[in-house]
Amino acid sequence: MSSAEMIENCTYDEIAVGDSARVTRVLGERDIQLFALVSGDVNPAHLDAEFAAGDLFGRVIAHGLWGGGLISAVLGTELPGPGTIYLSQSLRFRRPVGLGDTITASVTVKEKRAEHQVILFDCRCFNQQGEDVITGEAEVRAPTEKVRRPRIALPDVQISDHDGYRRLIERTGGGEPVPTAIVHPCSVAAILAAFNAAEAGLITPLLIGPEARIRKAAEEAGKDISAFQIIDTPHSHAAAYRAVELVRSGKARLLMKGSLHTDELMGAVVPSATGLRTERRISHAYVMDVPGHPTPLIITDAAINIEPSLEDKADIIRNAIDLAHVIGIKQPKVAILSAVETVNPAIRSTLEAAALCKMADRGQISGGVLDGPLAFDNAISETAAREKGIVSPVAGHAEILVVPNLEAGNMLAKQLTFLGGADAAGVVLGARVPIILTSRADSLRTSLASCAVAVLLARAATKAAPGPMIRPS
Repeated sequence: MSSAEMIENCTYDEIAVGDSARVTRVLGERDIQLFALVSGDVNPAHLDAEFAAGDLFGRVIAHGLWGGGLISAVLGTELPGPGTIYLSQSLRFRRPVGLGDTITASVTVKEKRAEHQVILFDCRCFNQQGEDVITGEAEVRAPTEKVRRPRIALPDVQISDHDGYRRLIERTGGGEPVPTAIVHPCSVAAILAAFNAAEAGLITPLLIGPEARIRKAAEEAGKDISAFQIIDTPHSHAAAYRAVELVRSGKARLLMKGSLHTDELMGAVVPSATGLRTERRISHAYVMDVPGHPTPLIITDAAINIEPSLEDKADIIRNAIDLAHVIGIKQPKVAILSAVETVNPAIRSTLEAAALCKMADRGQISGGVLDGPLAFDNAISETAAREKGIVSPVAGHAEILVVPNLEAGNMLAKQLTFLGGADAAGVVLGARVPIILTSRADSLRTSLASCAVAVLLARAATKAAPGPMIRPS
């Protein structure tokens, strides 16, 4: 093994006064989160930059993370190295440390004490400007026997912080709440979703369903809904049709699913004469926040179109591209998924992927960059794409994943959710207004993100003129 792959100590007898060693690290947000995870210290002064503005933010980080940690790393891995026993440490924190700072920790032998092989070190941490951030002393017992072993690789720790949804919700700030018809909110989960979205300033709820059941659900949830308008209907079927009427009349600009089945809600949405169809095919999209993935992943269609045709898929892609634009992706990279990345006449999805890409070349689908067929791995992994020899602006960087059918989309979304720790904010696109699909299993973060996506879409539609046309009967 090379010396870089080995870790070797210096024994007490090998060390002389004046010897020194150092390590350098750049402070990132992940470092702070890992420190909080290990220590259990979730003080907002560590984790919330808005709360801990200015010097306090950096100073707390310096005390908690860089103070003992970096100096301990030098002593334990460099000088003296493995076998060192930490006896005491005295540090003084000179100036704050902030995100992005490059900190070098240096230790220098100040004194040797033969009894018990004790060494006193001068300790210093300084930033990229050479300014001291920490000074002090450390006392250790040095090893007396030589140790040389392979350097242990640290595990790749994934932190599921879902920061993407926070940024998404922040994009809705400063706008007026959007009037939202909430269909049959007769469960605790449905009431909480509506209440939390209203409290966040995203929506103005119109609660549609059996009034007695709505009030009972609110009581069970422990929420005061006296400020919300309740529109009494005898059952969920009537609630769905009444909500659609409110949208058609302009009194509501969003639909939100409560405690009824998606098919029942969509049954009121899809009729040509009385529903909310436009010239576009209605489709569903998940905006997924996947831990460790740098951007949101839009997966479509996983809930509405069971076996979409080529024409359906073209509209599904157009809807997803519009959604990507609204959440801030200017030129989304669209991967049309299949089991393989080559066209195979025996696999219909590969033929349709090729046709869709040609449609994009001819301007029939615009606003994004399409490629397919692509397998899931080479759609999202640059390494996998490179190993397959795929040269494409989409491969390895996809932001929209178009699945072959509902089964594939549903399984993919649930695998990312339950095995990958992802959150999935769902919205129905292509109707006259966005439709928020919530689930009883949704966390507060997920339900708010679903509302935020729909609110952004509704506001974008308001700015566009004229609005989408109702499909003629």
